[in-house]
Amino acid sequence: MLDIIKHPIFIWIVSVLIASGIIMLILTYIIASYLVYKKTLSRVSKDSWSRDIPSSLEPQSLEMYDIGLKWSSEHINYKKDVHIVSEGLNLYGEYYDFGKKTCAIILPGRTESLRYGYFFAAPYTDKYNILVLDPRGHGYSDGRFNTVGFEESKDITNWVKFMNKEFGLESFIFHGICIGAAGGVLSVILRDCPYVKAIVTEGMFPRFYESMKNNLIVKKKPVFIFIDLIDFWMKHYTGHSMKFGPYDDKLDVPLLMLNSKKDLASKPDFAQKLFDKAGSKIKEIVWFDEGKHSMIRINNMEKYDKSINEFLDKLDLSL
Repeated sequence: MLDIIKHPIFIWIVSVLIASGIIMLILTYIIASYLVYKKTLSRVSKDSWSRDIPSSLEPQSLEMYDIGLKWSSEHINYKKDVHIVSEGLNLYGEYYDFGKKTCAIILPGRTESLRYGYFFAAPYTDKYNILVLDPRGHGYSDGRFNTVGFEESKDITNWVKFMNKEFGLESFIFHGICIGAAGGVLSVILRDCPYVKAIVTEGMFPRFYESMKNNLIVKKKPVFIFIDLIDFWMKHYTGHSMKFGPYDDKLDVPLLMLNSKKDLASKPDFAQKLFDKAGSKIKEIVWFDEGKHSMIRINNMEKYDKSINEFLDKLDLSL
């Protein structure tokens, strides 16, 4: 038996098997990472990330979607369909003109169309005009890839300039959820987006890389190498990295952060790190005991809406 083990042919066969196993493992990681990237940050068809499909089929997500649709139908007489071209992409939104001097722009997260954004419009209805958007790659808007806020920040800036030119508005509030929040912050930090008077965020992350990594850990999926392969695919298709994010002290507009202690995508320590780093002279963070990622308001509407109104009232932006 020992002679067989020491035989060159046996050693060669074992070496080939080991090498083949390693190659298969690497190929599995590469293919799996591509599929995760494609599912997470790429619009695979016009039916995905559409207006007609809620971002999730979880009961609370469906409830948010239905409440939002009701809000829209109740205010349909104030609605104007709006459209811009940003970076060669046709982007669409709905503007609810209540005759106020300040406009709140609802910036939904990944997989979420403007119909999901309706749900977050309620706190602003009595005091502000409201613009809800289909981000690039969502709803009726063109685009295939989500860039975790980088390219989206250009779109947001172009929306603000359009609203200023078309409707004469010179005062805006951003209400961003997850990647929508990152895009809003980056539009100020990177694009010098004008007329932004305040930013309200829910579930914002310092870098999507950490958020994705934590998500893999929670779901008990491989992290080592895998997360960097996902980042490789993003760089390949968009030229941007998940390691880039809104973690910056250059932010100088009033900031309200709404965060859940049970958010597994933007963990409490992530949120606190962002808050501490933000350069805003006026800033506040509000913690909620309940609510998954992007689902704080459905669990405590009264506290959520009150937190927004009390913060913005200090800035005297409404008429």
